[in-house]
Amino acid sequence: MKSSNRITLLALAAFGFVLGGCDKTKPYDIDVAPPEAHFVNERNVNYSAADNPTPVFNVIVGTTDVAKVDRTVTYKVTPISNAIAGTDYSIATGNTTGTVTILAGQATANIPLQATYASFANGERDTLMFTIEQPSLKPSTFLDTVIVAIRGACFEGDVNLTEFLGTYANTNETFGNSPYGPYITTISSVSQLPGATTGSVVVTNIWDNGWAPITIDLDWTNPAARVTSLLQQDNIADGGSVNPQYAGISTVTVTNPSATSFPGVRGTFSICNQTLVLKMRICLLPLGCFGTTMYTVNMAR
Repeated sequence: MKSSNRITLLALAAFGFVLGGCDKTKPYDIDVAPPEAHFVNERNVNYSAADNPTPVFNVIVGTTDVAKVDRTVTYKVTPISNAIAGTDYSIATGNTTGTVTILAGQATANIPLQATYASFANGERDTLMFTIEQPSLKPSTFLDTVIVAIRGACFEGDVNLTEFLGTYANTNETFGNSPYGPYITTISSVSQLPGATTGSVVVTNIWDNGWAPITIDLDWTNPAARVTSLLQQDNIADGGSVNPQYAGISTVTVTNPSATSFPGVRGTFSICNQTLVLKMRICLLPLGCFGTTMYTVNMAR
């Protein structure tokens, strides 16, 4: 017990000595983290080159502090695609490597990027990666990279089938001389067919009266003459969905327009406008087909 008291007293005495030795008027060193450079943009950004001339897109560099002197940041540009510096894009402060100055009293500076309109006039895409390099302000471990995706105006030959997915709330149709709509159709799934310029989409609610989904083929081999077509699809619905008098005695079949009655007639589509024009022949089997009557569906968002 006496030994424990002695330890406690000694500890308090030592603590008092430390407190007594503290001089509030004496300045003490404080560790300050060195300034770092980082990007202000999000990591992945899109840059449109659809207008002529193309606007300047600023990749923004920032710092973690503000200083009383100018400071220099070094950057590097790496094309992830086939973009050619000085041809497909230009940067006022250096096309592949360069520097920007963050002025005294400021915390950001711009790297001005400008795409070349002619290089993207047909919907081409390119991607550039910006990184901060040494020597310059120390690169930060956060926001140290920006990836800029450059894309020109929409090009009908640049078809990404997944962009067709979803609802087409402004669908209208005509069967012979009978218009109907607007109503809602939906593209529920898409598939790439053999070859890079053909695919198919599955459309639900065509006819707006209980028909099964219909598969439509798309062909954009010639971007200026895009085509929709379909293979014959049977048992789409009971014949009564077309006319009550055929209920229970026939089923609906759809196929391409008759080559005899409608030679060369096919629908079309636009990836840029998000529209599809479907042209079909309706048959009520085993009774027969509406041979001279065209069924046209205009799908639009």
